[in-house]
Formats: sequence, C-alpha cells, structure tokens
Amino acid sequence: MTSSIRPPGATEIETLRDIERAAGALFIDVGMADVAADEPFSVDELTVYLRDERVWVVTDDDVPVGYALVDIVDGNAHLEQLSVDPRHGRRGHGAALLAHVCDWARANARPAVTLTTFEHVPWNAPYYARNGFVVMAEAELGTELRRLRDEETRHGLDPTIRVVMRREVGSRQNDP
Repeated sequence: MTSSIRPPGATEIETLRDIERAAGALFIDVGMADVAADEPFSVDELTVYLRDERVWVVTDDDVPVGYALVDIVDGNAHLEQLSVDPRHGRRGHGAALLAHVCDWARANARPAVTLTTFEHVPWNAPYYARNGFVVMAEAELGTELRRLRDEETRHGLDPTIRVVMRREVGSRQNDP
C-alpha cells in the first residue's frame, strides 16, 4: 500500500466523519462511552476547514484513513482533531499526520503546535508525549487556550482528566 498526505476532496468530507466515528468508538474500551457517542464535526464545519486549507487526510492507496484539523490559537497551530480509522491504526498514519501539521506550522511561521487531550488514554497524551509534546502548566496557557479549555468543559469534558500540550516547531531540531 502507498500512503500519502493531501487535502481531502470535497466529496470525501463525509468519509472524515466516518473516520472520526470509528476512532471515537475506541473510547468505549476505556470506559468513556459518552466521548465515543459524541458526534463528529458537521459537513459544514469540515468544509470551512477545507476552504481555509487547514485539513489533511492520510491515505492508503489514495483512500482517506485518517485526518487532521488545525486551528490558530494564541498564534500557534492548534491540533483540533486527529483521527485514524482503527482498521488502519498502528501503521504510522497518526505520526505522519502529526509531522505534517508540525511542518505546516513551521512553514506558516507558527512557533508551536498545541492541543488538548485526555491525560491517561494511551492514544492521547502518552502518544503525543512520545511525539515531542509536553504538558503545559496553567501559567503558560494563553487567553485563547484557556477559553478553548473552558469551552470543552462546558461541553462535558472533565477538566481533571484533560491536559493542554505543546510542541515547539521553530526548527527541524525539535522533531523526534
């Protein structure tokens, strides 16, 4: 199989939603059925990311099997979503998307990539830590990151099991 990263086509937007649902189902296995039941971004929301050139898919034989979305938060690239279909997991697709996002951030003069994630879910904070992300202290959070975290809390995500992480991307030396 050949793998590549590219923007999705407009006709592939629903596929991204399917990927997120499949990836989200894994949360059932760690006792987080409410997270698994959360609906993915809408077609309209994903179309905005496509229009703004802030969404990419990783493919197997040109079929999307994972995707990443990026926002700009406090002047940094913010990984809003990274999902890989579990049937294609453990093949480096997530790492490839993550590297692409870091390259995009660097090319767009963003000093870092930030994200919010679950602290103890193996494919969340521990995964990102293995890929060069570090947990940010409360004092390091900018206004927009704090607002984003507060919004997540209002949407039912427990802040006591969430962390905010950051990876500097100012130079290639920061890549793992």
